[in-house]
Amino acid sequence: MRAVVSTRCSAWPELGQSLIVFDLCCAAGDHRFEAWFASSDSFADQQARRLIACPVCGDSDVKKAVMAPRVGAKSNQLSVVAPARPIDAPAPGAISPELMRQVMADIAAKQAEILPQSRWVGRDFADAARAMHEGRAAEDLIHGQASPGEAQALRDDGIAAMPLLVPIVPPDAVN
Repeated sequence: MRAVVSTRCSAWPELGQSLIVFDLCCAAGDHRFEAWFASSDSFADQQARRLIACPVCGDSDVKKAVMAPRVGAKSNQLSVVAPARPIDAPAPGAISPELMRQVMADIAAKQAEILPQSRWVGRDFADAARAMHEGRAAEDLIHGQASPGEAQALRDDGIAAMPLLVPIVPPDAVN
């Protein structure tokens, strides 16, 4: 049996609302991520309406992932506190902030280099990608917008498409 446990957090006491956090995972790539909700019912409602999407691949077929239960210490036992590591010491296996900034800058630079070579197709992205895949249109580098459902349909049909990692402003929305 798989147990799903939630953690409550009073993140915004001024709003008088506590939030619940769930570990979630997507069906497409089995990516694991965390999301916050007002209640379990709120999660179920958003999940049913496919409003929750994987931040890595955009898949809206998400489910609760197995989480470790949060178990308090017995009242008749002393709690043992692990020695804290210095605040400036990175966690084992953690990426340094400098390295993360460099990786993000490299991704943004590569995207900025490639986008001018591709054609903006706007909301017609899914149709344009499908037409190229089926041979009804010439192969071309394109970028545009697709809903999570359209992106999933492309993946289901074996059509290669991926989200841009750095958000852009659509050309028709630039002042």
